[in-house]
Amino acid sequence: MGCWSTHVTLLMLLIGQISAGPDTVSRLNSCQDHNVLHNRMDAVEKRLEDTVEMLETELAVLLDAIEAPEWSPLLDTDSSSPVIDILQESPHES
Repeated sequence: MGCWSTHVTLLMLLIGQISAGPDTVSRLNSCQDHNVLHNRMDAVEKRLEDTVEMLETELAVLLDAIEAPEWSPLLDTDSSSPVIDILQESPHES
């Protein structure tokens, strides 16, 4: 999606250049706009990468917590003990 929006943005800049004519000032402005756009996109990309790294770290912590020994009985499907459904209401709550 990011690549598609980049192409659309560049197309809009080209349309703006064509409609403005061959004026040098408009070319300088469009180059400045183009540079500003790329700087903003770089900032968004950096923020996205930081967010993904943070989420990967949090996911690793959650997986470690789930795989901890106290949760093992709930995740063990090979045992002959009954499966505990943590979302099911207990009989005494009904």
